[in-house]
Amino acid sequence: MRRALPLLALLCLPACASWLPDLSDIPGAETLGLAMPMPEAEVEEVPASAQAAAAGEPALHLRWGSRAVVAVLAQQSGENRMWRSPGGMVVATDGARVVATAGLRDWLAATRLDGPDPLDEPLQLLGREVASRRQVDLMRSDRSPEGMRFGLSLNCRLRGSLTDGVQAPPALLITERCRGSGESFVNRFWADPETGGIYRSEQWIGPPGPLWVEVVNPPSS
Repeated sequence: MRRALPLLALLCLPACASWLPDLSDIPGAETLGLAMPMPEAEVEEVPASAQAAAAGEPALHLRWGSRAVVAVLAQQSGENRMWRSPGGMVVATDGARVVATAGLRDWLAATRLDGPDPLDEPLQLLGREVASRRQVDLMRSDRSPEGMRFGLSLNCRLRGSLTDGVQAPPALLITERCRGSGESFVNRFWADPETGGIYRSEQWIGPPGPLWVEVVNPPSS
């Protein structure tokens, strides 16, 4: 069983609350591509401004709703990584999967997978459908009891296919459809069809909706 980056628990301590920005008035997150795959022509590349902000450091370009930030690598333990933006948005990843967030009004507090994550072997998903199960915890930044939902069980199915490469270079597109605990959503991951490296994704993070993740500069390992 794999778990979210343990150090993210430190973000839940009261002493850390001072650096979290007040984002309670941000617009509701858009529902991006939940019904149909996003046309290749509409998939954005990493903007030049994000490249400049990363300054050559390992970094991610994050978009949700009408907001966008660049988060640089702050901590790493193997495939578990913590990324932080200057304004206090924090994302924990396990490989390419977002497993926890902080710095918004609503947090993805933890992710627990039952067994290996199929995303660890993207090339093996081409033309195959694989089942996966996980549990997630959601909470509000104010830690109010009414904003806590722990142990949400999700049943997911992942399948990989090649894009047609007409309007963009060919890519391995992995579609993950999840249901359970009153939730239903679709995640998408774009990977290099030769190496399997995932460089772009659209991932559900709870009430904020989908989070778009673009790898600006990958970590060295």
